[in-house]
Amino acid sequence: MVDPIIFSIFGFELRYYSVLLVLGFVFGYLFLLKFGRREFGKKIIEDYSFYLALGIILFARLFEVLFYSPSYYFSDPIKIFYLWEGGVASHGAIIGALLVTYWFSKKNKINFYSLSDLVVIPIALAAALVRVGNFINQELIGKVTSVSWGIEFNGAEGLRHPVQLYQSFANFITFGILYFLKDLRKVKPGVLTWLFFLIYSLFRFFTEFFKDLPLDYGFVYLSLNLAQWFSLVLVVISVVMLIRLRK
Repeated sequence: MVDPIIFSIFGFELRYYSVLLVLGFVFGYLFLLKFGRREFGKKIIEDYSFYLALGIILFARLFEVLFYSPSYYFSDPIKIFYLWEGGVASHGAIIGALLVTYWFSKKNKINFYSLSDLVVIPIALAAALVRVGNFINQELIGKVTSVSWGIEFNGAEGLRHPVQLYQSFANFITFGILYFLKDLRKVKPGVLTWLFFLIYSLFRFFTEFFKDLPLDYGFVYLSLNLAQWFSLVLVVISVVMLIRLRK
């Protein structure tokens, strides 16, 4: 396995996770600037990107702290600010991005879907990069397996499903689908937004079955974990919205 720490100096650690997270934001900004500058202008894109990054980080961390690992973070609150160690909830990031986009579009009198259809594309890619970071950090590991591609993680018995890479691959596929569809003129406003939520949530729901989560990580009800319940809710909402858009 790759050492998750690129280098350490005077107590400061630079991790691959942090680099991949920053790359996700950088790509998102460049993507928005390239495809949204003509319609919205550079100033709008810069302002939106700032609030978007802030909302994503805030809600992603908030969800992780409140829903997934409250005992860990509240036992040592300073850890809440250690973002470079990992620990952000993708559902929180997505909801944060959605709320910021809605607020920003209303504030600047911009059509909501004109922004959301654009931003979900780099979000899918950023989500893929973050999962690679989870893999390098050796966190959120998979269940014991006998498949030939099983991975040995530090502190875990046996070979494990590299579920982080499964989810990363799924997010890359989502990015590819959305990027391909964005140039089709017959795609109605809003379709890319809800298609992203649908595809992402379906992939997330099924890949979660391969994940071996600690007993104190979130909750499990009817054999489904918290991420799966969030995903099911988003699947239902996405299907309803896509049907409404079609009508």
